[in-house]
Order: sequence, then structure tokens, then C-alpha cells
Amino acid sequence: MPITSFLFDELDGRPVEGFTLAAGGLEATVIAHGARLVRFLMPDRDGRPADVVLGFDRLAGYLGSDAYAGATCGRYGNRIGGAAFTLDGVRHRLTANEPPNQLHGGSDGFDRRLWDAAVDEAANAVTFTLRSPDGDQGYPGTLTASVRYRLTGDGVLDIRMTATTDRPTVVNLVHHSYWNLAGHAVGHAVGDVRGHRLAVRGGFVTPVGADLIPTGEVRPVDGTPFDLRDGPLLGDALAAVGGFGFDHNWCLEGPAGELRPVAWLEDPASGRRLDLSSDQPGLQVYTGGYLSDRVIGKGGRPYRRFAGIALETQRFPGTPNIAHFPSARLDPGQRYEHRMQLRFRTSAR
Repeated sequence: MPITSFLFDELDGRPVEGFTLAAGGLEATVIAHGARLVRFLMPDRDGRPADVVLGFDRLAGYLGSDAYAGATCGRYGNRIGGAAFTLDGVRHRLTANEPPNQLHGGSDGFDRRLWDAAVDEAANAVTFTLRSPDGDQGYPGTLTASVRYRLTGDGVLDIRMTATTDRPTVVNLVHHSYWNLAGHAVGHAVGDVRGHRLAVRGGFVTPVGADLIPTGEVRPVDGTPFDLRDGPLLGDALAAVGGFGFDHNWCLEGPAGELRPVAWLEDPASGRRLDLSSDQPGLQVYTGGYLSDRVIGKGGRPYRRFAGIALETQRFPGTPNIAHFPSARLDPGQRYEHRMQLRFRTSAR
């Protein structure tokens, strides 16, 4: 089935292109603003389709939200403490959009940009490209970033993020969709993900302080609510951890740089399941604890707390300031590569 192109909206008089990929009974819609996934349609075990990502009907919803729904975040996804880091003896001051820290690349991060788009019909893929100039949000070096979304006939959404630079810099591109496998809207109001099961292949986490910046410690999950290795019910895990739920980084098993299974998410009621593989060292699990019913999403649905879960494969947060974390440095002549592979299927009752 050919890729469908359409005008999603306009931004300051410029067209915001949208593209729908279809294969294997699935449909993925992406837009050029934020190189963003705005819709993902998949059937349940009885063949009934539902849109399983949170989002908005128009661009204004994305512009007015700080939830990063479906976006590609950069230049450095997640948080950098103090909105600054030192590289080769030079201190770089970043824009602090979560004072005193920076979150997801700053107040004008990659999620706020209009990317160039190219369609590859033969591969059933769309590639978005962005040029970030030297000094952008405080980062050194001119960076050229790309994100390719490809949907295959065997139920896989393959997301590949790459970047090159002309000066030493740090890079951590992050995909930030919120998943609700029951469907983004359930009944008269959106449901939440507490009825889902989540498994993460990671025996350690990087604890954070009150400002959600990693302390530098690497702590085992054994005997804590962070032990998700056996796929517990999310409602039980969230009740155990309390507060706003999870917004933490897991240290993933297996060698970074190699694509390997790292997590799965399942909605037992519908039978929908997502299996996540990645080549990154970390996974941020964010259970949407800061969402509220004041956030009105697609179809006028309110997105309350825990309405969706973001599974962000990544370098560890805070890495530019924590020397023993896996490096996020990128030098001229090198190529940053980040791959996520999401396989969708249904299970029997």
C-alpha cells in the first residue's frame, strides 16, 4: 500500500506535512513537526482497531503542550543538571527550560522544529532531517540529525536516529511516544495504563534527586518496585513506588550498540502487545505522572495521570556531567546511531 501524504496543518504559513504508512494491518502516521508519531492504529485480539498513542488533532495541541507527545527530542533528550556541561575544558551553558536544568534539548528543542521530509516508497519509510546550527540552545557544533520511520509487513515499526557533527558535541536523540495499548480513548474518557503489564530487562537503575537529575549512583532493583523483570501489573508497581510514578532510567542488559530485546508492554484486556528492542544502554520509563485531565487530546479526550507510558531508549540522563556513565560524545567523522524496533502483536485470551 503506498504511503499517503497530506497536509497536517500549517506553522507560520509553512506547511506541516503528514504521512501515513500502512502494512500488516497496522497504520503509523508521522508529521514533520518534531519528526513526530501522531497516530498508530493496531487491532486487538478480535480484530478491532484502535489508535494506541496519545496526541492531538491539530498542531496547536502540540505547540501548547509540554508533554513531548510522539516527538523526537534533542539535541540531548532527558535532563542535564545545571543546564551546563564541560567538554574538552570548555564550559557550555545551555538554555534552562526546567530551571536550573535543561530537559529534552531546551525551550526550542528538536521537538519544536519543522524537519525536512523524504519518502521512500520501496522501503515503506519516511525520513526526517534537521540541521541544528553551532550554539543552538547552547550546544557546540553544527549537527545534522535524521529520523527514519519504517513500517514492515511483519508488524514492526523501525525507528532509526542518526547524527553527524562538525565539532565535538554531545547527542542523545530520544523518541517520546506515549503508549496506551487499550486505545488512547476508552469509553467516555481516556483510560490509563495501570491495567497493563510492563517488563524491563534491566537489573539496575540510576537513582535521581528531587530535581530528577541522576545522583551518579547505579543501584540494583532487587527487592524494590523498580524490579520489572517479570512483567508485573503496572498498577501494582505504581502503587508501590507512589507519588508521580516512574520517571527513571534503567540500565539495560546486553551490549550497547547491538540491537537486542529490552522491554515489553501488554494490555491483557485487548491482547495488544508491544515488544521493544534497542541498541542503547538505557531506557527511561515515564508513566505520565505529570499529565492531568486539563490536557485534552485527540477527539476531545482528557489525558489524566497515567494515561500513557513513554518508553525512551537512550544514553543515560545527566551523562555529560557524570564521567562513569556511557559517553554521549560525538566527534567529527563519527556517526551517532540509535535504533528502536517496536514489534506489535496480539495474544490469545
